[in-house]
Amino acid sequence: MKKRVVIGLSGGVDSSVAAWVLKEQGYDVAGLFMRNWHDTTGLLQSDCHWEDDLMFAEMIAKKLSIPFHQVDLSGPYRQRVVDYMFAEYEKGRTPNPDVLCNREIKFDSFAEEARMLGGDFVATGHYCRKEEIKSGDKTVYRLLSGKDNNKDQSYFLCQVSQEQLATALFPLGDLTKPEVRKIAEKLGLATAQRKDSQGICFVGKVHLPTFLQQKLEAKKGNIVEIIDISGKSIFPYIAEGIPGGDLSEEILSTMTESFKYEPSSGQIIGIHNGAHFFTIGQRKGMNVGGHKEALFVIGIDVEKNVVYVGEGQSHPGLNRKGLFIRKDETHWIRTDIKMEEGESRNYMVRIRYRQPLQGARLYCREKGMYIIFDKPQRGIAPGQFAAWYDGDEVIGSGVIDR
Repeated sequence: MKKRVVIGLSGGVDSSVAAWVLKEQGYDVAGLFMRNWHDTTGLLQSDCHWEDDLMFAEMIAKKLSIPFHQVDLSGPYRQRVVDYMFAEYEKGRTPNPDVLCNREIKFDSFAEEARMLGGDFVATGHYCRKEEIKSGDKTVYRLLSGKDNNKDQSYFLCQVSQEQLATALFPLGDLTKPEVRKIAEKLGLATAQRKDSQGICFVGKVHLPTFLQQKLEAKKGNIVEIIDISGKSIFPYIAEGIPGGDLSEEILSTMTESFKYEPSSGQIIGIHNGAHFFTIGQRKGMNVGGHKEALFVIGIDVEKNVVYVGEGQSHPGLNRKGLFIRKDETHWIRTDIKMEEGESRNYMVRIRYRQPLQGARLYCREKGMYIIFDKPQRGIAPGQFAAWYDGDEVIGSGVIDR
């Protein structure tokens, strides 16, 4: 008897081709479209709305002769993704809703709906791969990067669990985006030339301050430029290389501290509408001129409602040697090789999607995980996810605390 796979049909080319690949592999395939958002506040008018996505998803299901279903998951999506996002921005942090959506919706709420439709597996159009290995007498699932380095989406899945991976399928893992487009054209799929979705997962491309003002109040405050930081020991271990030996938690804490700026330490150069609308490393949206190089956000104080900026990519305040993840925010996909307290290991790490992997050493200590990079990193933003890799395998991840 054929195994049934329920694939999330989004109305895009990736999920369309993924559904076809599964049929070719001999699975009993059903399509499930999920609507996760109703509000259009802040949505840019040029974006297609969910009705268009639904129409394309239905067309693909009909073309491929597979059953088609739809479900409204806007309730759990708002509670578990959007409300979390608002709360993080209110604290001056920068969440990643796409990572949360995969953990909380696609491989949780959506997976439950798929099981009710008789699904043995849940499939998505992500560009990543899954492998099965034996660790002792247990089956272990490995999450691997996709073949297409330009489209690899393994980072967005860095918070999934072994239980979620067990029933997950990624049909596009061994394909490149151009290959997917060619397949769609050859099959005559309506989504062959459809543009990829952008912006917040299932919401779309939004004007972020307008979107956030649904919950967060706009409040004018000062933009302060930090120019002279000479003599300030902001990053005592900023030099290349990592001190040898087994580093104490005290030293690691010092290495990963973010510098706390004060309004008196800089010059007021502009006005903003709310510090919580900005993120570390941000370059646009300040509307301040008169500088040779671009201004970057290097600090945010939501209590004082101040945004601190520095000029140029080489500004010391923009670059950090390390970061810290609290113990309760540290997640291991490979639980069988989880680091123990006091242990340290070398891994490759990325702190944002599309960032090239960076060499780093991870230190597991009582309070959490300290990640010290081989080279200083630009724009480390609290609230974002750091994911660590061994080769092309995602081993674990965590929410950046500082």
